[in-house]
Amino acid sequence: MKIRFWGTRGSIAKPGPDTVRYGGNTSCVEVVSDRGTRLLLDCGTGAHALGQKLVREQQHQRGHILISHTHWDHIQGIPFFAPLFTAGARWDFYAAKGFGESLREVLAGQMEYTYFPVTLDAFQAELKYHHLREGRIEIDDISVYTHYLNHPALTLGFRIEADGAAVVYACDHEPHHRECAHGDAPLTGEDQVHAEFLRDADLVIHDAQYTAEEYASKAGWGHSTVEYAVEACRHVGVKRLALTHHDPLRVDDAVDSMLSKLLLRYPEQARNGLEIFAAAEGMELQLRTERRRQPRADDDRHAAIREDAEVLESRVLLALTAEEERGKRLRQAAQADQLEVRVASSREQALKHLQQTAVGLLICDDPFQGDPASAVIENLARQLEPNELAFRRVGWAARTRSKTPSHGLDGRLEDPFSDEYLRSRVRAWLLRSSCDWSLPRRADDESDRLAALHALRLLDTPREERFDRYTRLAAGVTDTPVALISLVDDDRQWFKSCFGFDIEETSREISFCAHAILQRELFVVPDTLLDSRFADNPVVCGEPRVRFYAGQPLVLPSGHCVGTLCVVDVRPRLLDDKQTALLKDLAELVVKEALNAKVAA
Repeated sequence: MKIRFWGTRGSIAKPGPDTVRYGGNTSCVEVVSDRGTRLLLDCGTGAHALGQKLVREQQHQRGHILISHTHWDHIQGIPFFAPLFTAGARWDFYAAKGFGESLREVLAGQMEYTYFPVTLDAFQAELKYHHLREGRIEIDDISVYTHYLNHPALTLGFRIEADGAAVVYACDHEPHHRECAHGDAPLTGEDQVHAEFLRDADLVIHDAQYTAEEYASKAGWGHSTVEYAVEACRHVGVKRLALTHHDPLRVDDAVDSMLSKLLLRYPEQARNGLEIFAAAEGMELQLRTERRRQPRADDDRHAAIREDAEVLESRVLLALTAEEERGKRLRQAAQADQLEVRVASSREQALKHLQQTAVGLLICDDPFQGDPASAVIENLARQLEPNELAFRRVGWAARTRSKTPSHGLDGRLEDPFSDEYLRSRVRAWLLRSSCDWSLPRRADDESDRLAALHALRLLDTPREERFDRYTRLAAGVTDTPVALISLVDDDRQWFKSCFGFDIEETSREISFCAHAILQRELFVVPDTLLDSRFADNPVVCGEPRVRFYAGQPLVLPSGHCVGTLCVVDVRPRLLDDKQTALLKDLAELVVKEALNAKVAA
């Protein structure tokens, strides 16, 4: 796979004598697979030179343009990209879509008569437009995974996998927790999820517009510090980090100085094998690897494509706040997207709204009346029915560097930030809530299945060594930290045995095993974050942060499946054939043990 940088500057083009070495054109990166599939990552002013080269070399007939977001520095090269004016050429555009204008309408906006001499209709190439959400798409021989970034416009990062190599493009992105911008705070919550998106990449191209010293006055502008970019990469097995989106005020010598200071702060032994460099216009990289990349979740081939006909399950936002101004700001942010905002000033009012309305997003003061938002929302959730829980949970902190716990939250807002930023975060949270967590359905013979389970008389019995030995063995043969014997009851899953995790039961709605019992073969989720059924499951986006699951159904002689012998990991992975066979053998022994227990009872 070949990578070439055509634009590395952020915010505005800045060509000149003091930006010659690192470049003055705005974001544009070319990716070409060994088979010749060509992707453009963003189409800033750097796309002009690329387009001229493609036409000159007769390589302009087919390509794909992935737009991270539609801020002008990332799309300004489109009207100057020569292949689009060539009859017979075919180019596909891909970008995130919120709730309003289509991608074509947004791109046409910068070519309106007031701003530009020709319109979008002047393009002679065949153009197709694809609206994206988080998920996976296949573009010829390239797999592309998408992930929402933290920016004042709805923005996607792209993970490109081809030829055994992986490249991640994360531009523009700001730390979710602002203390992480300084590079001295552990990554938690959404920042840890962001780092996992980068895991084991051969190359990460990451926004690094600011330094930690510059960040205080730029917080909320939607960009990373160089320190944050390093922290996001160095603990997740990334091989090389290309710092990009250079600030327009950072001339070549200043980029050199920034890089030198960064390497002093992170000497070789602290980088965990990570190579760090500043991306430069014209730089070309060839990625070669002998590694065989593990397959990701076997999700829908077009899971990242968002059809125009799709609608949100809920357009209702609920604000639990004691501050009138926050409710007002939310209403202003939601108005353009035709979202409904309801405001509650007490827990009782919030509970009433949640019980009577399908709420998609709950934003709570953090803290609210002295209690952390996570605790307030969790208390509300305990009083709701399972079908009332499909909302995302966000805390709104009054100041930066807030130390209130974020456990159990899907995201945080930290003052100060712009209304545009608020609108984009609301968009991302709502779009996620509509597609990334599937509740398990009931078996066709559910009443008979439950009767068979209860007849075993195992539910709510003490732990027993005769069952515990099987979870120990399962964890050992699969090399996973957690193994469980799960029995799926009417509204819960109860664990007869736990290895590596101290838990008694969970609700059925968050249960992976409740999905597994619907089949007779091993149920495997190689990477939960890339599976649209589980990515927003609370045990995935919150503790214990499940990344891998494999559950072997426990099937009784009657044919009823009562639970699973399952293994869990906090890292994505696969099982080999030997491990799969051994897990099946152990599950059959668990069933025999359960039947023996029934006879003894």
